[in-house]
Amino acid sequence: MPDAAYRILNRLVGRAIHLYDMISDGDRIAVGLSGGKDSLTLMWILKERLSRIPVKYKLFPVYVDPGFEGGFADALENYCSEMGYDLRVDYSDCGILGHSAENRENPCFLCSRLRRKRLFEIADELGCSKVALGHHKDDMIETLFLNMCYAGEISTMLPSQSLFQGRFTIIRPLAYTDENIIRRFAASRHFPEFANPCPSAGISKRREIKTLLSQLYAANRKVKGNIFRAMSHVKPEYLLK
Repeated sequence: MPDAAYRILNRLVGRAIHLYDMISDGDRIAVGLSGGKDSLTLMWILKERLSRIPVKYKLFPVYVDPGFEGGFADALENYCSEMGYDLRVDYSDCGILGHSAENRENPCFLCSRLRRKRLFEIADELGCSKVALGHHKDDMIETLFLNMCYAGEISTMLPSQSLFQGRFTIIRPLAYTDENIIRRFAASRHFPEFANPCPSAGISKRREIKTLLSQLYAANRKVKGNIFRAMSHVKPEYLLK
């Protein structure tokens, strides 16, 4: 019998895919793997769905190694091989450039931007028009607060987003899934844990926002759901011009 975390995950992923028409028959989808629980869960559920839904698509997992010493590309590749995933590993210097002396203020932003650029290039090489990323509900809320606090704008990630005049579409099938559900699911499937060699791991602006939000959630369990609903319940007439 499927466990509770799987049932919730499957329902929420199905809801997101249906509401945003994320996947069509014949799609070639590049799946961005980071080695974390989120992307591993995304890859697992997208592959598992193929065995029981009429829509057929092809998955191409891709890992862009940021270039730090002590990386886990080989271990991730071995795990993917055991799972039947044909992982494409791209060795880059995105992390090194992101942490260069000229970019000390925001290394995470540049590293992420460079890795995303490389992911699109690889997707193009593979003939993929869609790129699936493992961002979840908590990521979307945190991005909203990050953009308000550090970019001076009200915006967040989209569950489905067309880019480059429709050449690519980013899809986020975990958009409605809480991080806690993903954590429980990953634990139940015994996903491996890879040590992140990034020198900024654990000290990013996102981590600060996550800590702030966890305090709000602890004070009132309705806060998280209200914030998430607020992102689709905007009243422009009550915002500054």
